[in-house]
Amino acid sequence: MAAALGGLGLLRGRLRLRLGAAAASPPSSSSSSSSSSSSSSSSSSPLGRGAAARAAAGRSYGSEAREEEELRVRYLDDEHKGIVVLGLNRSHAKNALNKNLLKMMSKAVDALKSDKKVRTVIFRSEVPGIFCAGADLKERAKMHSSEVGSFVSKARATINEMANLPVPTIAAIDGTALGGGLELALACDIRVAASSAKMGLVETKLAIIPGADILISKTSFKSSKQILPLFSPQAKKSPTTSLQSSPPHSR
Repeated sequence: MAAALGGLGLLRGRLRLRLGAAAASPPSSSSSSSSSSSSSSSSSSPLGRGAAARAAAGRSYGSEAREEEELRVRYLDDEHKGIVVLGLNRSHAKNALNKNLLKMMSKAVDALKSDKKVRTVIFRSEVPGIFCAGADLKERAKMHSSEVGSFVSKARATINEMANLPVPTIAAIDGTALGGGLELALACDIRVAASSAKMGLVETKLAIIPGADILISKTSFKSSKQILPLFSPQAKKSPTTSLQSSPPHSR
């Protein structure tokens, strides 16, 4: 027994000596070269640079990433095949129509126009509580006077392109639709509004005529009894009130 205990003590002593020597010695060249090569490869590869850039920027998103998501285009499958959903997704601006969003909408509508597989197009918001707040006034304020005319023309052309799509179009209004946002909804063949939705051409308070001309060009709104209530200075009507003057088809 004494011999066994003595052997165990000797073994423990040798183990301590080896651990102490390992802790005192510098890391091997292979491990250091391995770590340096991995760090250099991560910094030199595009993926590594992208990850480093995102880490440096925190959780903020660049303008390109934001622009790519401003309009989401989804083609439904299975029994819903042929239905395309265009989702407005500018949460930071209440889906206000800026130059980039209009460009993306125009491009999407142009593609749908010639796609024979498309049966129905649904316009909706990806942002809870808002359909579209109209024109992006912050961007508008930064525009040079020479840019304003082309911006209004682009908005008018895009909304009228929507109105002229060869397939049925539906506006799903879940939230507020003001100004150009309401004109966007009116360009659709059918409007379905949530009971909480609010609609209005608020620019008429400032004696500004709605810019898309959709109330004039859309044949379903030829009656003045249908058009005039939308120009009311009281603005922001509920679906129940609006049903009396025609815009929503359901709620």
